[in-house]
Amino acid sequence: MLNFTFCNPVKIVFGKETIAELETLIPIEKYVMMVYGGGSIKKNGVYEQVKKALKHHDMVEFGGIEPNPLYETCMKAVEICRRDKIDFILAVGGGSVLDASKFIAASVDFDGEDPWEILVKGAEITSAIPIGSVMTLPATGSEMNSNSVISRKSTTEKFHFSSPLVYPQFSILDPETTYSLPERQTANGIVDAFVHVMEQYMTFDVNAPLQDRQAEAILLTLIEEAPKVKANPNDYNARANIMWCAAEALNGVISSGVPQDWATHMLGHELTAVYGLDHAQTLACVLPSLLRNRKNAKLGKLVQMGRRVFGINENDNEKGAEKTIGSIEDFFHSVGMKTKLSDYNIASGDAANKILERLSKRNAIYGEHEDITPDISAEIIKNC
Repeated sequence: MLNFTFCNPVKIVFGKETIAELETLIPIEKYVMMVYGGGSIKKNGVYEQVKKALKHHDMVEFGGIEPNPLYETCMKAVEICRRDKIDFILAVGGGSVLDASKFIAASVDFDGEDPWEILVKGAEITSAIPIGSVMTLPATGSEMNSNSVISRKSTTEKFHFSSPLVYPQFSILDPETTYSLPERQTANGIVDAFVHVMEQYMTFDVNAPLQDRQAEAILLTLIEEAPKVKANPNDYNARANIMWCAAEALNGVISSGVPQDWATHMLGHELTAVYGLDHAQTLACVLPSLLRNRKNAKLGKLVQMGRRVFGINENDNEKGAEKTIGSIEDFFHSVGMKTKLSDYNIASGDAANKILERLSKRNAIYGEHEDITPDISAEIIKNC
């Protein structure tokens, strides 16, 4: 097992009717900015619950955060925070809303010339406005980590940053808020959480059996609960299990002491930036291709996953690994997720050329062994 330091300060408030606890979770003297997305929270009752809980707080609203949150939109919120001296941000929605809120919180008092430097240059963050969240779409795990991913429309770029200063102080997870999610968003969330686990699990063995089995438990739970929620969107137990899986998938527990990959995400970000695909749609296309490309390096874990997660018992490791990858694709298909760029009318060869050009300029090297060069990345995209 590798050396590690683990700390997760996020307070989780989980269960039915927990939004009411906002009243005591946010100090009454705080001037709150409620950040949300396209307005779905006004249709599913969440907006009214938040307003009722914070009826004694001073609050302004900022809506319109995109599914892939834009720098341009975030900076409008930053201007309001600076002007009105906002001192608490409440993200109400999915991971994109919380990612945007983290960037807004970090940008308000940023010392540099442009907060975009936080993303492209890793500029230091010395302070951030406190954040809390009410999560309505389990997917990114942003409710329980210090990560954020932001896109910039003017440059068609998508980058991430991480800082302990943007951990949410609390996150409210009420599974009932997810009942009204469209099937597409539910599928996106399940796939996103699944691939988060894969990025931390599907590497190489470092004798960390507990982390392996914790990762496998999340994968198995997602596989078991996905058909239940598809059959009955109002199945509270299935929604609750998926919601907690999404948080557990990226809160730092299963990544402690183990190598990590994240190449699937990095390549997925490029596809989203260029073609506008949903984040999870890109992941479902990239992951199988990447696993086939790096099969030899990941052979042990592929065989282990096949045996423990999918019940594949194959004497030939090569065949066992391929069956595992096929089972992953089958799972994605079962939740309604496509796994080829051609399914989205994107020519994989053209996409590979575009991604190669972008990654070559940055000399971007990915993978747990730091051996996925721009040329290999292009090869992976070409076979998506």
